[in-house]
Amino acid sequence: MPLGGEQVPQNLDAVAVRAWCGLALDALGGAREEIDAINVYPVADGDTGTNLYLTVESASQAVDAVFTGLEPARPSLAEAVRAMAHGALIGARGNSGTILSQLLRGMAQVLGADRDTAHADGPALALALRRAAESAYQAVARPVEGTVLTVAAAAADAACDAGDDSDCGAVARAAYDSACRALDATPEQLAVLGRAGVVDAGGRGLVAVLGALVGALSGQTVLSPYGKTGASGGHARVEPVEPAEPVECQDIPADAPAPAFEVIYLLEADDTAVARLRTRLDGLGDSLVVVGGDGLWNVHVHVDDAGAAVEAGVEAGRPHRIRITHFGAGDAHTAGAAQPPRERAQRAIVAVVPGEGLAGLYAEAGATTVPARPGEPPASGELVEAVRRAHAREVVLLPNDAELRHTAAAAAEQARTEGVRVALIPTRSAVQGIAALAVHEPDRRFDEDVVAMTSAAGATRYAELAVAERQSWTMAGICQAGDVLGLIDGDVAVIGDDTTRTARSVLDRMLAAGGEMVTLVLGEDVPDSLGDELEKHVREVHLAVDTVVYRGGRQSALLLIGVE
Repeated sequence: MPLGGEQVPQNLDAVAVRAWCGLALDALGGAREEIDAINVYPVADGDTGTNLYLTVESASQAVDAVFTGLEPARPSLAEAVRAMAHGALIGARGNSGTILSQLLRGMAQVLGADRDTAHADGPALALALRRAAESAYQAVARPVEGTVLTVAAAAADAACDAGDDSDCGAVARAAYDSACRALDATPEQLAVLGRAGVVDAGGRGLVAVLGALVGALSGQTVLSPYGKTGASGGHARVEPVEPAEPVECQDIPADAPAPAFEVIYLLEADDTAVARLRTRLDGLGDSLVVVGGDGLWNVHVHVDDAGAAVEAGVEAGRPHRIRITHFGAGDAHTAGAAQPPRERAQRAIVAVVPGEGLAGLYAEAGATTVPARPGEPPASGELVEAVRRAHAREVVLLPNDAELRHTAAAAAEQARTEGVRVALIPTRSAVQGIAALAVHEPDRRFDEDVVAMTSAAGATRYAELAVAERQSWTMAGICQAGDVLGLIDGDVAVIGDDTTRTARSVLDRMLAAGGEMVTLVLGEDVPDSLGDELEKHVREVHLAVDTVVYRGGRQSALLLIGVE
């Protein structure tokens, strides 16, 4: 598969694990819709990409937490890979996410065996990939070829054949290339894929994760062979490719009845009890995957009797985070008796907001807010919880940050499975969100309201002022630590040494293209006099332009600027 860039040999250490998590999250975020679209096995419920994203998001957060907790020191490789595996285990979603969590656990069993090792070499990574594939096969009650298991096994075989003198970058590349070939062959191995003309969705997700590993280890950019260039009607379609070795095609009858429920829960239990549980659940349904160990397990199964699956967990140990999805109804709910739900509102706004002042402003406009703390962007789970709090049939989601586009998309997809109609407006700044809120009319038809809000947000240029933390090259030249940076639409456009002068320069550049309204949001450490000075400047220099000033409270930017 095509790779670009120069190879930089590197062993696997904790920093590389963290980079792998971030790159994998970006890759799955970009491919999420594509993977969801080709999800036809074991159930065509269109959520494999979303489930993989949420699983890796949990793994990435766990690794970040280890780094933060040990600052200024760095975690060992063992601490990083164990955190990654544990985060994936507790956050695993769906069949594919559960299997991915076991793949990561298998790797952690090898790479985390020595608590004091700073890094792993190529042969160790190959052994870890082999253990990952073996443990994934063991976790699935009835393994089926032509799935993510086949792709994982092919990756492991190639990694082990790479040679004892190969570094981690070479091992990862070999695993990735072999995984791509195995993925291309999945329609020839699993008839349901061949009939649909798609590759396996879980395997496609694993290819994205392995491509991220290549990037983290070798510094190379992996150019995915899938996506728009290989899509047909939103499905990644492939020409039949003969497998390296003949594999009997496994046919799943097209009219085979699917179980009504997906049941997932974490379980605290010993190995003996889990062995009995596997047998019990295998008799209740299919797609059984039980992963984990050391007293904590993640259980996934498709059944018609969800209550029996939960009761089996109670008999085995202590189940928690129980999640039951009804495939037929397309909604998700937890087990247990519930009170009759209160009446839903017709429409609500959910917005990510930096700063208490802006949160109050958004709340006054009727929005349910999610705080965005500096350096701590909200996870998709927080956005889903906010949608639930809004308790509406229709929700407009405003992420207000370009970096949250994948997180917000995953949250929207999850909320849709719970019966909520969600529209995601890709606002890149809180000032664009303010513009969208200004034209929101809850009595208007949903589609018309979304179009109007999207148009208002898109017509708002945004800027912010920030202080440079270190010397760096920018689009406006080289900045030094302590310089005031003026960013317009996400790019550094002005470098200055004074907040007021830099802000005036940014405003003049933005208003040179026209504008009728300027919105200023002052950060916590910015005096009111800055707002007064900028409002005066706009009034004197840019005629017929109105200015409104808000207090943002604690936020990462000194100043937010919007021009409509």
